[in-house]
Amino acid sequence: MELAPLRTLIPYTAPPLWDQDLFEVAADCWTELLGTFGQFFPPESMEHLENFLTGPNAQDLLSLIVKGDYEPDAMAYSRLLLAYGEVKLPDLARQSHTAIGITLIDSLMQLLAYEGYAGAEDDICTPAMEFWQAYTEFLIDEVDTTDDQVEPWMGSARQYLLRVLERCWSKIRMPSEEIYAQWTSEAKGDFKVFRTDVVDLLQSAYTLFGSSIFNNLANLALDALQRQMWLHLEATLFCLNALAESISDEDTADATLSTLFGSELFAAMTNDAIDIPSKTQQTAVSLIISFASFFQRHTQFLLSMLNFLFVAIRTSAVAGVAAKAILSTADSCRQTLVSEIDAFLEQFNNLLISEDLELGSQERIFGAIAAVIQAVPSEEQKIWSLSKLLAFVERDVKTCEEFAEYQALVGAEEKGLCALRCLVSIGKYLQEPDDIPIDLESKPVSQDELYLATIWSPSQHRMVDYMTRVAGALGTDNGDVVEVTCQVFRTGFRESFPGPFVFSPRFIENYVVSTSLRSPRLEHVLDTAGAMLSAHTRAGTTRIDFSATRFLDHVFQLIAEMEYNPANEPEVSSSCIDLASKYIPHYLHIFLLNPQYRNPVNDFMLLTIRSMQRQEIMPRRSAGLFWTSLLVRYDVKADTQLALHKTLEQYGPQATQAIINNIGGDAVRSELENWANPLRQMVSTQIRSKQWIKEALFSNTFPSSKVGDAEKTQFLEQVMQ
Repeated sequence: MELAPLRTLIPYTAPPLWDQDLFEVAADCWTELLGTFGQFFPPESMEHLENFLTGPNAQDLLSLIVKGDYEPDAMAYSRLLLAYGEVKLPDLARQSHTAIGITLIDSLMQLLAYEGYAGAEDDICTPAMEFWQAYTEFLIDEVDTTDDQVEPWMGSARQYLLRVLERCWSKIRMPSEEIYAQWTSEAKGDFKVFRTDVVDLLQSAYTLFGSSIFNNLANLALDALQRQMWLHLEATLFCLNALAESISDEDTADATLSTLFGSELFAAMTNDAIDIPSKTQQTAVSLIISFASFFQRHTQFLLSMLNFLFVAIRTSAVAGVAAKAILSTADSCRQTLVSEIDAFLEQFNNLLISEDLELGSQERIFGAIAAVIQAVPSEEQKIWSLSKLLAFVERDVKTCEEFAEYQALVGAEEKGLCALRCLVSIGKYLQEPDDIPIDLESKPVSQDELYLATIWSPSQHRMVDYMTRVAGALGTDNGDVVEVTCQVFRTGFRESFPGPFVFSPRFIENYVVSTSLRSPRLEHVLDTAGAMLSAHTRAGTTRIDFSATRFLDHVFQLIAEMEYNPANEPEVSSSCIDLASKYIPHYLHIFLLNPQYRNPVNDFMLLTIRSMQRQEIMPRRSAGLFWTSLLVRYDVKADTQLALHKTLEQYGPQATQAIINNIGGDAVRSELENWANPLRQMVSTQIRSKQWIKEALFSNTFPSSKVGDAEKTQFLEQVMQ
């Protein structure tokens, strides 16, 4: 666009800025042009604008903004000032020590001066933050490009940024809980966005000021703590939390945090005589989570911190984040906290007795205590501690049964599922951490396996009893119970030696084979059986042929119930095929060599082929993966290899037809790679693959009439190369 002719009109737009009746229209015109064509105005016009922005009229409008009077002219002025600041930002920063620069930057700072709450009462501070973020990024770029040379204007420019940060600190203070409750959801959202903008600005500013800004904030926190100005403290802890990921000098930060966490902070937070806002507690807990590594390095602060968390968890607004902090602390500092296991159990017992603990938080605390139990060196001591922890689970199981007896089904389900989920949490955190160093001097685990399995057996029977009782109270048709029960069983699958959650295969076998096609969440049960088989294929694990046989019997029974038609039960069909895939290659002999399975295996193989021919996505994908695995060449015993060869010879042509039909048009484009995989394996391992592929290509069932014989022949030759 040719802008030169339009510049002749600029002189006519400046005088209205001084006209009270025309100011809003003129200001919006200038704002639009500054935002769209930043270089539109010649220097003399920008001087006119600067004269206005530094003149008395502008200062009068600015004083209205500072008072919170957002009448139309004041809002138009703020938009104009910010648009000017965006265009002239480099010049403003470089002139921050000059008279006009000082006036203009002061004006931009005054946009943050109103004491009203951002979003709820102050509509200008959020767009003003965009300018100051850009201002900070400009200073960072200047520092990066000038290397060690410091520009003379940089000192004053940085001082303005420090003053802005101070203003932001005052504007992110939370209102009282009474005022906050009266805000609309929109006002709450806008205030939250402003606080997020301040986080971004702080993180950028840290690049310029380094640890000094962190230290200053910590001093502000200590001052607010001493004065018991709890909302001031919350704002400061929020800012410290914002810098957690920006800290580069760990030693300096640790010294500062040691002063903060070694103060009366946690003692004040746990003092019942002091009424501290829940938001302040919540932000203090978030700070603990953000600086979790500090407590790992400085364990002397752990007990006072955990004491605070166990008090904070009683407050519903803080419970979730407090439970998360307790769990993360126990998980990362488990070795240090072993001596406090009894105190943990006592604190937990008090919480349960007082009924102050929410169910979601309860699961996390179970996990926290389990993590510490895992670090106990003596297996006998572990058993004793776990027994006390399981007693808490039994309380919920009993309550579930009592509710069910009196037909209070909602309460029964809530308590029963909580009990099972707490078992899942215990099992997860009883697992040995991945970062534990391997002791090369220790004796082989196999020497202790029988002993460990024996001593943990009572605990396992106890947990199976809990699962059985919850299922009995809530009904075997409760899908959530089925799903969470499977999660309990699966927690032990990653362990390499006996433990409380390494259940005897017989427990899981019995649970799996007790299901039927009418059972809810049957796919979860079958997936659990498959995960169990996979867990017993790792090096050093014992094969479970008996379990594998019982699982396979059950799969054959299920596919018979669905009349060998994947369309009748797509999800169950998919899970049955996925489970069968787990037999390859370690349990392949069970699948192929049992003479009693001749007919069931035939039915199953035809089910996989039928699944590849159907439109149901899940069984079709599972069948493709099954054939991809089956076609791989494995190092198995001769009799198994011979049986596999015969099976592939028998069903290979039909499987190839289904694969080629999917590639030829039955499958959507996004699925083609899934069908290329079994075809590649077919070509690389099967001598008769070329014949099978050719027959499939030229079969009258080939799905596309647009592919000619020449193209099919070319495809065949390319595939076989």
